[in-house]
Amino acid sequence: MKVVLQRVSEASVTIENKVKSSIKKGFLILVGIEEQDTQDDVEWLCRKIINMRIFGDEDDKMNLSLKDVDGEALIISQFTLHASTKKGNRPSFIKAANPSIAIPLYEAFISEFEKQLEKPVGTGEFGADMKVSLLNDGPVTIIIDSKEKV
Repeated sequence: MKVVLQRVSEASVTIENKVKSSIKKGFLILVGIEEQDTQDDVEWLCRKIINMRIFGDEDDKMNLSLKDVDGEALIISQFTLHASTKKGNRPSFIKAANPSIAIPLYEAFISEFEKQLEKPVGTGEFGADMKVSLLNDGPVTIIIDSKEKV
């Protein structure tokens, strides 16, 4: 499972010209799911993200977590994170999980994140054509792959 984590001042997702979710200060989390991903990947990534200390403290040092700043989260599924660009100019998405695997894991990720954060999160809609807007704060953008946790 791979995520792109962006610290934002605000973010929103629009589907069919209607805002589905929006947040203020917090994380925009783009989630890509592979066939081999499991609930262990979900739990590890949620814990890692929620405890990631990338918000400024009183000395403006990145030392505070999402919980510390009472931040929000917007979680969007994005299979293109698993694009292979080795051959040619057309990406291959063969590593991305089929919806039968990806949808339950995406839903589990949302559920686990809400459980660990102890509050609801905003979401996109799996498989929808989404327009994502954000104001990246910093900018701070971090890529985390659960296959590299060892």
